[in-house]
Amino acid sequence: MLFGCFLSAMVQAQPQPNLKLWYTKPANAQAPDDPNGWKDDPEWLKALPLGNGSLGAMVFGDVPRERLQLNEESMWSGSPDDNNNPQAFAAQAEIRKLLFAGKYQEATALTNKTQIAKGQGSGHGNGSTVPFGSFQPLGELYLDFTQKAPYQNYRRELDLNNAVVRVSYTQNNVQFQREVFISQPDQVMVVHLTASKPGQLSFTAQLTRAERFRTYPENGQLVMAGKLSNGKGGDGLAYMTRLKALVTKGSVKYSNTGLTVQGANEVTLLLTASTDYKLEYPTYKGRDYVNITQSNLQKSAQKPYKQLLNRHLTEYQPYFKRVSFNLFTGEDKLPTDERLANFKNNSTDQHLYELLFQYGRYLLIASSRPGTLPANLQGIWTNKLQTPWNGDYHTNINIQMNYWPAEVTNLPEMHLPYFDLLRSLTKPGSETARVHYHARGWVIHPITNVWGYTAPGEEAGWGMHTGATAWLCQHIAEHYRFTQDKAFLQQHYPVLKAATEFYLDWLVVHPQTGKLVSGPAGSPENTFIAPDGSKSQISMGPAHEQQVIWQLFHDFRMASTVLGVQDDWTKRIAQAQQQLAGPQIGSDGRLMEWASEFPEAEPGHRHISHLFALHPGNQINLIQTPELAAAAKKSLDYRIAKGGGHTGWSAAWLVSQYARLKEAEKAKSSLDVVITKSTSPNLFGQHPPFQMDANFGTTAGMAEMLLQSHVPTASGGVLLDLLPALPASWAKGQINGLKARGGFEVNMNWQNNRLQQTEIRSIKGGEATLQYGNQSKIVKLQPGQKQVIAW
Repeated sequence: MLFGCFLSAMVQAQPQPNLKLWYTKPANAQAPDDPNGWKDDPEWLKALPLGNGSLGAMVFGDVPRERLQLNEESMWSGSPDDNNNPQAFAAQAEIRKLLFAGKYQEATALTNKTQIAKGQGSGHGNGSTVPFGSFQPLGELYLDFTQKAPYQNYRRELDLNNAVVRVSYTQNNVQFQREVFISQPDQVMVVHLTASKPGQLSFTAQLTRAERFRTYPENGQLVMAGKLSNGKGGDGLAYMTRLKALVTKGSVKYSNTGLTVQGANEVTLLLTASTDYKLEYPTYKGRDYVNITQSNLQKSAQKPYKQLLNRHLTEYQPYFKRVSFNLFTGEDKLPTDERLANFKNNSTDQHLYELLFQYGRYLLIASSRPGTLPANLQGIWTNKLQTPWNGDYHTNINIQMNYWPAEVTNLPEMHLPYFDLLRSLTKPGSETARVHYHARGWVIHPITNVWGYTAPGEEAGWGMHTGATAWLCQHIAEHYRFTQDKAFLQQHYPVLKAATEFYLDWLVVHPQTGKLVSGPAGSPENTFIAPDGSKSQISMGPAHEQQVIWQLFHDFRMASTVLGVQDDWTKRIAQAQQQLAGPQIGSDGRLMEWASEFPEAEPGHRHISHLFALHPGNQINLIQTPELAAAAKKSLDYRIAKGGGHTGWSAAWLVSQYARLKEAEKAKSSLDVVITKSTSPNLFGQHPPFQMDANFGTTAGMAEMLLQSHVPTASGGVLLDLLPALPASWAKGQINGLKARGGFEVNMNWQNNRLQQTEIRSIKGGEATLQYGNQSKIVKLQPGQKQVIAW
């Protein structure tokens, strides 16, 4: 049954009252952090994250001593540096010749010698003291309370509906409560302290950092300021943090070491921070951080606490409440850490699924807002001077995975910082293309930072990833497909075109097949055993490179058609796409990772890069290329059987891969692996060590299980596949507010594993084919119109 309407029982996503991470014990604020950046700190992984895209905090909730570990989006050591290698180009023709001749050992040796960065590169992932730099903590805010007596009735929680952390307990018959949030409109962290009896709030507050800081009082504020290392023996980025206490009754005193509150009834702490960083090539400097922090604090101090809270909620909630996901109808009576521990024993908890789904959305809102830097490997949270892998932007899956949930879970605005970074990389990337490859356009390799790094890594095996440019650009087309924002597509069309220019100069004709192939290139971080017995990561035309370039050419042609651009260049790209070497099936029925059937040195490798075309690409799918999809499934099954999917982000990717294959139980099994093996007490994902992409990939994977729209209809229209990979244990549920390509918003509910009702709304008007199992229905909608379909 099909009927049109503008109102229905499923109209809007409603807040879920149970969306809280909650605990009956604090994280220990007294526990010291391990100075080893590659070792997680267990207590930090119990703290609760807050953020507004530019400022972040981890709230421990300890009673005698509160610790708020602070972060700011641009707190990077290092500085701009020239890592482009002018010796690289001269060796490329010889490397190709050796590879085509099957001389992999010689080709690998020459590649490792020449196709690398000039200088120190990323410092082998430990770049905090070299020019590449590392994302670093802003510092610590400690609150030392005078009350040291035992306490009872303890609870701490992160309320996802409000983006507020609350801590409550009873001590000496006094009820204490703390509320903490980070406001985007006011650009401050707010810590609100209350007690049930007057005069009970007394504490000292201290701002500190592991290095490169000083604190001092200034005009009724506590200031912490300093400069980070530029990686070249001098000072780099400058930063400032300001803290102010507003009290009801009681007193406040400021000193060089901190501030002291005595005998207050109520206290509101306001903290703001900024740096002199600007995302502008080539200097990356110029933000007026001193006046910005001063202005933010002065304006916020004039607003009552309730006004600050209301402004925060008014800005945050319209984003978060766009989507609701319900599998669980009971009351949440189990603390989150206990819920997680129980899941690891029995792998079933409907509430934990919906909580993790919404937590990924929350973390994206908290670490990536319009106008900020994008979420990095750790979102916006680190407590280490040497963050693992420098807390950088890995472009061989990780930053892409961070933004997989942005469109489908109705957070397209959070995607915008990704595109700001992407545009900023085209200028340094064009210089890398010119120096390294004597090519037009722009290129980037597997890593970048806030300083415009686009050169290869310091080792060719993992650092020679020329496909990164194409993969990054896929998000431009996806953002358009979901939003139908033509102005956005027009703005980013030059980025797409310049990327195609690079690849048309980079690709070469394979002497045996006549096909266009990329190389020398790797399949990200994976190794094969060559016919000569050597282990190599470099070849010509590995599947991943071919697939991402195919996707770029496909997306560029789509963008050109939408924008009405048809010229000689679009014709050349169409011809090149047809000439690209495509996916191949090996003798064992698996999709081949390399152009020849090389055995893997590590059959259970964590990367599944040769299945990009299945997800997040769409070159391979069940409808248009069923044979290739079957080969992709064999590859997935084999990889897992050999131990693959053992890192958090890798298992999260498997959720989406299996969902695309409509393997519902295997998708859920991969989801369960993420939860049981790669999830911390505060639900942060693990590589290990901590890495944020697993959270984002998990959310995106669950969305992929419930709604897919990547395969066009036979006529090129929009096909919405409803509940394509619904596991048997999710027998009853509701999802509201998911987005689909073509600019559609979808609400669904189901019972007894059968879809009951779908509501679809069109943003800009259009036609879509809705598919559920063997049933399909066509809807035609005007802009803003909705229709409800009963199945």
